[in-house]
Amino acid sequence: MSTTIAVTGRAEERIAPELGVVSLSVGAQGPGRDEVTAGTGSAHERLLNEVRELEASGALDTWSAGQLRVWSYRPWNAEGRQLPVVHQASADVEVIFSDLAKLGEWVGETASSVEVTIGGIDWRLTDATRRRVQEAAQRGAVADALAKARVYASALDLGAPVPTELADHGMLSAAPVSAVPAAMMMRTADVGGAPTTEFAPALLVIEASVDARFTAEPA
Repeated sequence: MSTTIAVTGRAEERIAPELGVVSLSVGAQGPGRDEVTAGTGSAHERLLNEVRELEASGALDTWSAGQLRVWSYRPWNAEGRQLPVVHQASADVEVIFSDLAKLGEWVGETASSVEVTIGGIDWRLTDATRRRVQEAAQRGAVADALAKARVYASALDLGAPVPTELADHGMLSAAPVSAVPAAMMMRTADVGGAPTTEFAPALLVIEASVDARFTAEPA
């Protein structure tokens, strides 16, 4: 009589990021709408000129810029009195670096501008590398599941386990079936989470996890 063995296989791949996504905003506020708008517009154009120079040098993968937004509001003081109108302007910019050394140099210089706020840096892989590393993690998860099944089969004095079902972690059906789907779960995590002032990013982790069922006959 065959024995059913159910296991979960896990694996991860660690790799240095290839791209750095810098999120910035250019903005200013003050009592004069025209002055705030003009000042923010000038700072925005200066920043975009720097970005265009970076693009021409080959340091960027791509970049994008949002339109200038202007709004007004009346703040309240601690005594509950409404203060004069304050005008505010802002525009968002996203710059994706392929030259990570240049990223650190540029962000360090740009952060000194009073009109510019660095929202954060997101470390990423190119699409081609991500697919390659995901596949390696998925294959590793399947190999881990098979290794576990072999250990259990050996402990029970059974023969080599034969796979009968494979699925994303948490999707395995309650009753054994004969299908062998190929999909597996994947997620990414940034180990350590490098802060915005740190330009030596931690390794990215690509994880895969699968559930599998095997059957094994008495040896």
